[in-house]
Amino acid sequence: MSMSAQPADWTREVGRVRAARTATLLVFGLNGFAFATWMARVPDVKDMLSLTPGQLSLLLLAISVGSLCGLPTAGRIAHRIGAANTVRLGMVVSLSGLVAAGIGVEAHAAIPVMMVPLFLVGLGIGAWDVAQNFEGSIVEQALGRSIMPWFHAGFSGGTVVGALVGALLTWLAVPVGLHVGGVAAVCALGTWVLSARFLPAYDEGASDAVGAAGPHRSPWLEPRTLLIGLMVLAAAFTEGVANDWMAVAFVDGHETSNALGVVALAVFLSFMTAGRIVGTGLLDRFGRIAVLRVMFATAIVGCALVVFGPPWLAFIGVAVWGVGASLGFPVGMSAAADDPARAAVRLSVVSTIGYGAFLIGPPLIGFLGDRVGVLDALLAVGVVSLVAILVVPAARPLEAERAEP
Repeated sequence: MSMSAQPADWTREVGRVRAARTATLLVFGLNGFAFATWMARVPDVKDMLSLTPGQLSLLLLAISVGSLCGLPTAGRIAHRIGAANTVRLGMVVSLSGLVAAGIGVEAHAAIPVMMVPLFLVGLGIGAWDVAQNFEGSIVEQALGRSIMPWFHAGFSGGTVVGALVGALLTWLAVPVGLHVGGVAAVCALGTWVLSARFLPAYDEGASDAVGAAGPHRSPWLEPRTLLIGLMVLAAAFTEGVANDWMAVAFVDGHETSNALGVVALAVFLSFMTAGRIVGTGLLDRFGRIAVLRVMFATAIVGCALVVFGPPWLAFIGVAVWGVGASLGFPVGMSAAADDPARAAVRLSVVSTIGYGAFLIGPPLIGFLGDRVGVLDALLAVGVVSLVAILVVPAARPLEAERAEP
């Protein structure tokens, strides 16, 4: 790697690093706020458009397909134009799609019409997600300690706020279009301003940064990267199924109101956020492997309580599930970014594999939901979490891996 493409040294610019840390945390939060805004209105969308679980899964699938179209190249785009510009690009595309989807719901648009703006939502979110994780890895390297779960806690915190606001506005019968339009405006302004504080990955003027990964083989051929991607896929499935279907499962399976179903989603998101805040200390004390195994096992227990328990116990299960789902995704991102010079391209690969869960999850749960009910279909999370426990060792830090005989 040429000297002009060396990773930037931020050790003497503590103030700038801290500003970037705060900005990155808030950008993660705005991303989560925008995402949860749509998820909170899914029960209303289902009712307004008279959708079956299978039809609803097609709408959710459109978001996933969009994400998977953007993710494979997002890492190289971030290398070429920077994390800040890539976040802004993804934000504009995703929020434009969100506003158009809100208008479509109010107009009772047909499913094929609704799938177009939701595809844009996914396309933009995919680029936004890779770029903010790339920036998170830059800040993490600059600080010299593991804080990626904090950034994902910021995302989760944003989803909690989004879900609670969504529950309130659902109860107040605020139109979906007005709700998502207002949120889009707030998130667009905030993200544009905050991303100006991001740190570049390489020294100023390093125009050949993208070439840093050139001499290496494709990350798609690296066994460790692929196994981390599989673990992240399982974590994303565990988290994504709850985001997409928790409210619907409580409404259809436990016969709660739409607003109470959104509260169940908010409980899940709140405890997932708490798990990410506390989890950083656990990772430092016990290491990635032990903590991840316990977390995935906890998700299995929580899923079982949600499905088999009465409503009061199901709410406890939601909390347990949220804790169990908290660390798999952010730790997978940290593991993919262990080598700073290869962080962006490996993050792109791991994110692409991980977002496969959002491609698989909606149709799988929708298909099972049409046959056994959405609530019982959630048991698929337990099966996927068992697979994750088997591949967790791939997330072992590279330093530890190299130290082994």
